[in-house]
Amino acid sequence: MTRAPEVDHVVLGVADLDDAAARLAEQGITALPGGTHPHWGTANRIVPLGSAYLELVAVVDADVAATSAFGSWVAAQARGDAAWGWAVRSQDIAATAERLGLDLVAGSRVRPDGVTLSWQLAGVPDEGSDRSLPFFIAWGDGVPMPGGSAVTHDAGTVLLRGLTVGGDDDALRGWLDGEVDGVVVTPGRPGVLAVVLTTPSAEITLRPPLVDPRP
Repeated sequence: MTRAPEVDHVVLGVADLDDAAARLAEQGITALPGGTHPHWGTANRIVPLGSAYLELVAVVDADVAATSAFGSWVAAQARGDAAWGWAVRSQDIAATAERLGLDLVAGSRVRPDGVTLSWQLAGVPDEGSDRSLPFFIAWGDGVPMPGGSAVTHDAGTVLLRGLTVGGDDDALRGWLDGEVDGVVVTPGRPGVLAVVLTTPSAEITLRPPLVDPRP
């Protein structure tokens, strides 16, 4: 029996990684150092949530980012001109890519401790994509899952409870060949409109942009 897709991570495009991490810290949430994506002109920080994680991403090389679909998308999120994105883990990303007519793209980054994380992606949004739809990720063999990284949140154990996604429910089901637990689809800007986290004492809802870049 095919297992239902699971949320791997949520992409939170931000204008400044330090500012975004400080905003989360005010709510007791810790963002760990991440790494850079040289081919996309971006860098990230990671908020481990057990089986999932939040990925804070910012443009660090505007020239490279402008030539990259992912870098341009992150820049639009940081400006508040696009909703956040999300990724689901694929059991067989080659079969998923074939079913949907998607290209497979390999990626990697080196963590501050020197460990290389590698993955394959399919369906990363570009300028013409429906951004309500998640992209697919398959981690390399033996790669430590970012969501399981050791972390101490001041708020206690922080877990992903669910997402609110702007889009069309039927289109999402067709894209995923199923549904994802905890994902609520509603009319609105295509993409992730809200991320709901739980702690031992509270529920925290994050909405884009995490830090308003406009004065």
